[in-house]
Amino acid sequence: MKFTTILHSVDEMIGTITLNRPEANNTFNIPMAEELNNALRLMDEDSNVNVVVINANGRNFCTGIDVNYVDGKDMDEYLKWVRLMEQMNMTIAKMKKPVIASVHKIAVANGIGLVAACDLAIAADNAMFGATAINVGLFCMGPAVPLYKSLGRKKTLELIMTGDIIDAEEALRIGLVNKIVPAENLQAETRKYAAKLAGKSPLALQLGKQSFYQMEDMKFEDALDLTNYHFATLCTTEEGQEGVRAFLEKRKPEFRKD
Repeated sequence: MKFTTILHSVDEMIGTITLNRPEANNTFNIPMAEELNNALRLMDEDSNVNVVVINANGRNFCTGIDVNYVDGKDMDEYLKWVRLMEQMNMTIAKMKKPVIASVHKIAVANGIGLVAACDLAIAADNAMFGATAINVGLFCMGPAVPLYKSLGRKKTLELIMTGDIIDAEEALRIGLVNKIVPAENLQAETRKYAAKLAGKSPLALQLGKQSFYQMEDMKFEDALDLTNYHFATLCTTEEGQEGVRAFLEKRKPEFRKD
C-alpha cells in the first residue's frame, strides 16, 4: 500500500507511523486521515509489530484539521468528511496493540484528540496542547470524546470551551500524557518506552487492551465478570503459562509472535 502523507516502518517489534505533512503543520486532510487509519490497521495485523508509535515530522506534531476543507459543503458532505477526520479514535480503541503518541511542539484540535486517543503518550518538554477550534468559531466536538475518556468532564469542558493552550507540565498533571522528556531526547526516550512494551507478552497486552476498552463503559459488576473471564482465558494460553514458568524459574520468558 502506497502512502503520500505519512511514513511507516517496523524495527525490533516496534511499528512507527510518522505524520508527514510538515508544510501544513501536519493538519489532517482527507488523504492523511485515510492513510493514518490504513497504516494503523496494517500495523495491527503485522506479526512483526508488538507496539505502535505515532510521531510527526516538521515543526509541530499536529495543528488540527485542514481548514481549507471547511467551506461550501452540504450536510452529507460535511458529515462524511468529519467522520473520516475522527475515525482514528475508534481505530486506535479497537486495535489489539498498544499505541503511543510521541509529541513535540504544538498538538491542538485534532492533534490533541489524537494524543488523547492513543493508549499512552510521551511529550517533549516543549510540547503545547489545546482544544482550540472555539477560537475560530468552531468546536472540538470530535476531540472531546477521547479527551473526556482521558480527563473527565470538568477539565475537558474547560479545554474545549476556552480554547486555552496548556504546556507539557499541565498535560502531565491532568493525565493527558504519561511522561515528559527533554525535546532533544524525545525519539530515543519514546523508543525506550516502546521497547519496554514490545518485550512484554504480545498476547497479554492485546487481550488486556481489548478487555480494558470493553469494560470501560460497563456497570461495575458486568466489568468484573468480563475481566474475570478474560484473565481466566489468558491463564489457559501458552504465553500465559510461559510467563508464569519463567517467573518461577527466574529466567526471561520466551514469547511467540502473535
